[in-house]
Amino acid sequence: MKKFLSNYKSTIILLVAIIVGAIVGIIFQEKATILSPLGDLFLNLLLVIIVPLIFLTITTSIAKMKTPKRLGKIMISIIGVFLVTSIIAVLIGFASTYFVKLVNPEDGETIRASMEEVVTDEDATEEKEEMTIADRTVQLVTVNDFSKLLSKENIIALLVFSVMFGIAMNMTGEKAKPVLDFLVSANAIVNNVIKIIMYYAPIGLGCYFATLVGSFGASIAVGYLKTFVIYLVVAIAFYFIMYTIYAFIAGGRKGVKAFWKNVIPSTLTSIATCSSAASIPVNVECTKKMGVPDDIAETTIPLGTSFHKDGSIIGSMFKIMFLVCLFGTSLATTGDVLGVLGIALLANLLITAVPIGGGTISEMLIITMMGYPVAALPILTMIATIIDAPATALNVVGDTVSSMLVTRVVDGKDWLEKEK
Repeated sequence: MKKFLSNYKSTIILLVAIIVGAIVGIIFQEKATILSPLGDLFLNLLLVIIVPLIFLTITTSIAKMKTPKRLGKIMISIIGVFLVTSIIAVLIGFASTYFVKLVNPEDGETIRASMEEVVTDEDATEEKEEMTIADRTVQLVTVNDFSKLLSKENIIALLVFSVMFGIAMNMTGEKAKPVLDFLVSANAIVNNVIKIIMYYAPIGLGCYFATLVGSFGASIAVGYLKTFVIYLVVAIAFYFIMYTIYAFIAGGRKGVKAFWKNVIPSTLTSIATCSSAASIPVNVECTKKMGVPDDIAETTIPLGTSFHKDGSIIGSMFKIMFLVCLFGTSLATTGDVLGVLGIALLANLLITAVPIGGGTISEMLIITMMGYPVAALPILTMIATIIDAPATALNVVGDTVSSMLVTRVVDGKDWLEKEK
């Protein structure tokens, strides 16, 4: 029990702070807006760390990539399995939220007006030229001055530059090692800065939520509760139904039996730690007990921790659809639907495997690509907090069953017999 409370302490404190903030907002209503500066302080602290966090995390991850144990077939199989299962997860997340209003859309216009950034006179008088898709793409992924990369307004361009820089370091080899060591060290420091910021999170989120509820009514608080309940139901159904189907595809009835016999330790570890990274050792061990060869287990699980997260993909879809309801955005065309599905898949790649705060980059990407104001970031942080435990469980167990599917592709349908 002590270990459980220790691992869940941050989540519990944040949840209590959000609940207290909601109660304060309901009781004091508009008077609760006096707490707004304390909420804004938390938002500013998050935004100021965004640029170094994105650059250092992505650059060091790519620069440290090594050649896996087995050649092409395993890697191609991993990519294929991750892609297919991720698409299934995002479709289920979309289907679960499309016909449900997670929050009352009547509050949308008022909230949007309060979050919109002030347009400068220069921006107001600037001529809006007709731009082609190609021009818009160039403006989205690049900037014409290095200093503009150091801005939260150009997140996509920063992502592209970070990937290029990481690849260049990887190509440089040993000569890049001093730079890599420096960036790894800087990345560790930035992650500790985030930890410091998250110490203030209960106050910041509590005050932000009190202001939000006080200004716009209790309906938005009901929206968070509704979001959690629906996500929990979807997560439980996905866990028992989809992972059983995947295990059956991988190894038939014997595969299902091996999966459920050995998956509980991984599940409990993920729920207890709320961290995919912390669950890697236990998950690898459980996966090997299912009959998955060592080289596949030891490759798929760590890669999955970074690039394959069923729970986070479904969670990203919930975040997007929450904002869609809140801001009254229309998803009238097939292109609109495909757009949000693509954003959810892309955002999944940017979620780090740590408890509380690991999704900040992806949430910023969602806001940027959906065209919402950056002031909406704490809204997504709250959603990430309340769904953290079930999302982590799906992330971890999704990697477990993916290892079984990869083994099925690489070693054939009789892989369980071969292992024996």
